[in-house]
Amino acid sequence: MQNKLLSMIRQYDMLSPGDSVICAVSGGADSVALLFALYLLKDRLGIRLEAAHFNHRLRGQESDEDEAFVRGLCSQYDIPLHVGTGEVKAGKKGLEAAARDARYGFLLSLDGKIATAHTADDNAETVLMRLIRGTGLKGLGAIAPVSGRVIRPMLLTNRQEVEDFLAVWGLPHREDSSNASDAFLRNRLRHDVMPLLKAENPRLAENLSRMALRLRQDEDFLRQQADWDSLPGVEALKIMPEAIRSRCIEAFLKQNGVPEPEDSHISAVEDILYSDRPSARVNLPGGVTVTRQYDRLEAENGEPVPEPAVVPCPGEVLYGDYRVTCAPAGEIINTTDTFTVCPVGQVILRPRKSGDLIRLKGGTKSLKKLFIDRKIPAARREQIPVVCDKQGVLGVYSIGVHVDRAAGEKPGVTIHFEKYRA
Repeated sequence: MQNKLLSMIRQYDMLSPGDSVICAVSGGADSVALLFALYLLKDRLGIRLEAAHFNHRLRGQESDEDEAFVRGLCSQYDIPLHVGTGEVKAGKKGLEAAARDARYGFLLSLDGKIATAHTADDNAETVLMRLIRGTGLKGLGAIAPVSGRVIRPMLLTNRQEVEDFLAVWGLPHREDSSNASDAFLRNRLRHDVMPLLKAENPRLAENLSRMALRLRQDEDFLRQQADWDSLPGVEALKIMPEAIRSRCIEAFLKQNGVPEPEDSHISAVEDILYSDRPSARVNLPGGVTVTRQYDRLEAENGEPVPEPAVVPCPGEVLYGDYRVTCAPAGEIINTTDTFTVCPVGQVILRPRKSGDLIRLKGGTKSLKKLFIDRKIPAARREQIPVVCDKQGVLGVYSIGVHVDRAAGEKPGVTIHFEKYRA
């Protein structure tokens, strides 16, 4: 297993000597195996190893026992541990997605590379889930080996190898009782479908995962061919190979406020390319209208820019698509949707302004440059709430807290965002 990890780390250039690596540890078999494997390899890799655990508080005492187990494991091997917690409520995409968003929000608030224990079996299950729901080449790429600061070095390691590794080293782990439930599609595939397929080929998980990694490379190549500074003209789009044209249109829609363009949206835009009407148009989600202006496609976004609003402390206010609450801080929580800060005077919500700056752990940037770097569509930038006071920016929703304004030893207030409409 260690050799497979090293091979993945080197193939995808996941780590460099001197990196700080934070291993996400739930207490389950996969994450315990990854933590201990990195512990054995840390000197060879020249990395500083830490761990992180997020308590979702979804399973009562069992969740607290998971946290206690991880604390004990990290203490035993002198591995620094970060622990986060939060109240998770089911959103539009369900409880599982809400828990994932909360977990990653916490992990990405930490400084360093984030290692997660997704295995070949996880990747294979994801491929099957996307086949069932309908997908294209991008979806078949399944779980990314590297996504920003998140690395996944176990994507070619199967569950049997994890179990063998734990047995050799005598490592205990926790079992999540929700994994036994067939309420989730992934669990039904794991319990009923994967065993049947593995009976035909015991290496199925690794084969599907390897296929997904190759398809991801193909998708990346095709997307690079569609990487234009601006959308080509109508005639140039019409003579492109369809695989490149559809990706050009997808990128154009994302840049202009359609966050997850579907095949039907891309096809609708392609239809107006071939329309006899020189001013054809199509209405898309998010209030986006794409029009053909002779040899150009243009997009308009009708979303109004929210008016600035004062947040009472304690109290709440509606701002755009968000319900924003402010209360005296009981503990310090800084994620992408919750900030514990020490404001001077009133807390204000507003759109970004020219000259706004924020300092994150990676340094100080203007909000304009930060939004561009994070590929936030131009049409969505004015919708993102900026939290400020009379001294400037305190934090930006979906980005994080201004580290110079985060509460430390002083008592502060906690500002929390909850999306209440799609």
